[in-house]
Amino acid sequence: MSSQLPDEITRLLHAWRDGDTVAGDRLMTLVYDELHRLARRYMRRERRGHTLQTTAIINEAYLRLMGQSVDWRSRAQFFGLAAQFMRRILVDHARSRQAAKRRCVATVSLDEAWVYAPERAPALIALDDALERLAELDPRKARVVELRYFGGLSAEETADVLAVSAVTVLRDWSFAKAWLRRELTDGA
Repeated sequence: MSSQLPDEITRLLHAWRDGDTVAGDRLMTLVYDELHRLARRYMRRERRGHTLQTTAIINEAYLRLMGQSVDWRSRAQFFGLAAQFMRRILVDHARSRQAAKRRCVATVSLDEAWVYAPERAPALIALDDALERLAELDPRKARVVELRYFGGLSAEETADVLAVSAVTVLRDWSFAKAWLRRELTDGA
C-alpha cells in the first residue's frame, strides 16, 4: 500500500460519513484488496482453497459496513470494524451450524458447504466465548485481540483506533494472549 493511500482512505471515509456516495464507491474500490486479504486471513483458519468463501465474507461485511453510521476517524478504525464484522459472520455461522447439527439437520446448501469447516467450529466458538468473557472483565483488552489477531492491525494502528499508546496496546496484547491461552486450555 502506498504511503499516500492511508491518507486517501481516511479522506474518503470522512467524505462518505458526510454523505458523499461517490466517495463511498471510491472507498470500496480502494479497500477491496485489503478486505480480501483480511477475509483470506480468516479463511486460512477455516478451510483452504475456496475463493467463494472469501468473497461471501467480504460481501456480507461490506453490507454491514454500508449500514453503519459511524464517525469515521481513520483507516485503522474502518478495518477494525470490518474485522469485527468478519469475525461475527464466521462465529454466527459456526453457531448456527452447531445448532443445526444438534437438531440433526442433514441438508446443507452449497454456499454453507463452501464457508463452513465443521472440525473447526468448536474451537472458533470456544475462542469467541473466551473473548466475550475477557470483554466482560476488560473490554479494551478484548478489543485489542479483535483488532490485532482478527483484524491484522499493527500495534500502532490498534492504538490509533483505541486512542491509547502503542505501549499500552502491546501490554494489553501480552496480557490478553496469556489470559485466553489459560481460558482455552483450562476449558479444554
